[in-house]
Amino acid sequence: MTAPGFSPAARPGAVRPAGYALVRAGRGSFLLHRRATLVAAELAVLLAVVCVAYLCAGESWVAPSEVLKVLAGEPSPQELVVGTLRLPRMVVGLLVGAAFGVSGGLIQTVARNPLASPDIIGVTQGAGAVTVGAMTFGVTSFAVLPYVSVAGGLLAALLVYVFAWRGGLHATRFVLIGIGFAVALRSVTQLFLTKGDYLVAQQAQVWMTGSLNGRGWPEAAPLGWALLVLLPAVLWAARAQRTVSLDDDTATALGIRLGRTRLGLVAVGVVLASMATGAAGPVDFVALLAPQIARRLTRTAQIPLLCSALLGSVIVVLGDLLARKLLAPTELPVGVLTAAVGAPYLIWLIVRGHRARGRATGGKA
Repeated sequence: MTAPGFSPAARPGAVRPAGYALVRAGRGSFLLHRRATLVAAELAVLLAVVCVAYLCAGESWVAPSEVLKVLAGEPSPQELVVGTLRLPRMVVGLLVGAAFGVSGGLIQTVARNPLASPDIIGVTQGAGAVTVGAMTFGVTSFAVLPYVSVAGGLLAALLVYVFAWRGGLHATRFVLIGIGFAVALRSVTQLFLTKGDYLVAQQAQVWMTGSLNGRGWPEAAPLGWALLVLLPAVLWAARAQRTVSLDDDTATALGIRLGRTRLGLVAVGVVLASMATGAAGPVDFVALLAPQIARRLTRTAQIPLLCSALLGSVIVVLGDLLARKLLAPTELPVGVLTAAVGAPYLIWLIVRGHRARGRATGGKA
């Protein structure tokens, strides 16, 4: 993933934007946003602390020194607890959070709307509906479900994109149509639950809340490979964000194929969100929270994808840690905690947007 605040190669003699530092790499050079780089470093440190705390806490406490021994591959009596039981689950949380963070940043960039995220516009609902349908008909392997989820997420995104396109992609229309599809797809999911076997329906219900319980290397491997394969596309997306932020007339005058660029960004975001949904279920509001918090911390014009990924991982891993400990020995799904935080934040965004429009129209909102 590209460095935060990455900018295309700087030309000799070009005016350097305020807040950016010129970094030379061989014959090339690029601009780094100083504040975004600092925020990314701080988030990386915070994530490391959260990960160590995650591996220490559980039914039994493991000393940080023993955790570090296990991570370093040294012999330790806590190898079973840390390396076998806790570490795989934490890795799934890291990957799921990063995927949701980047996905939300890309979709919000295309829609030009902070309310647009995979779990708001129907992408995760499409992935969930197809996945629950597959579970109803006997597909219960967590190694297969991520790929089934991708198919459902892509189908839902395609439908939203087609219905929202009217000679262009209007942000408000895109979000409203996505919300409509999200409601309809939730109904389809409930229909599958009523038609399926009781035990399968119970398993699907737990999956739909977004949970890392029982997740391990079989779920981490497909998602990890997907992130690795999509890394070049994410690097491209980090640069393509700048063209998408232009208005249609300006982009057309510059010869930019804005429609294709938007479609590419949405496709990358949908695949990431769908793979994450298949691995852990629809962990709601992570894709909504992470990009917006990252943008406010860095104060950049575009959503910084690296900071969004780090924040997404922090939210999921910390949320799962709290879900395991708050009502111990009862374990909550991580999606319950992210929804409890994300829902008020969504309401705040809506109220804030309404007030901003009211001030812009002189109180006639």
